[in-house]
Amino acid sequence: MDEVLISDEDRRLLALWAADCAARALPLFEAEAPGDFRPREAIDGIRAFAREGERTRLLRTLAWAAHAAARDAGDPAAAAAARAACYAAATPYLHPLATAHQSRHILGPAVQQARACELAAGDDAVAGDEEIRWAIEHAPAAVRRLVQRMPARSPGRSRLDTLYHRLDAALRL
Repeated sequence: MDEVLISDEDRRLLALWAADCAARALPLFEAEAPGDFRPREAIDGIRAFAREGERTRLLRTLAWAAHAAARDAGDPAAAAAARAACYAAATPYLHPLATAHQSRHILGPAVQQARACELAAGDDAVAGDEEIRWAIEHAPAAVRRLVQRMPARSPGRSRLDTLYHRLDAALRL
């Protein structure tokens, strides 16, 4: 397993992109659970990290809270939106290891957000593909470099695997 150099600036740029991705699906969660602010707080927390650059216990707590919100959601689209927020809030804790597991953490906010949008559109793959295109177009060079240092994702069998593969492949170009 190779080590990957991840600078503080890389982490901040990844965090901003992840927050932007997750925020696109946040209305889907909030429509389902209007009084549950855990995913929004996770996104706000990751944006604060991107500005200030400090990994705190609070940020990890916010990520776990968004994860719990995903479990509590009664709707699959809302659950995926909350998972996007969880993945986003966890990006500062990316390990410097070139593994498929770590690439999942890099790509997770965009993939979960895309899946949330397609589930909200009646499981319409076109909606998810459009969100993956948005994530590709808005990915900063630092995110592309991080992905390129990780093992390539295989297509897999599930729709999530397909979304991960498409995003991964496009960010390598």
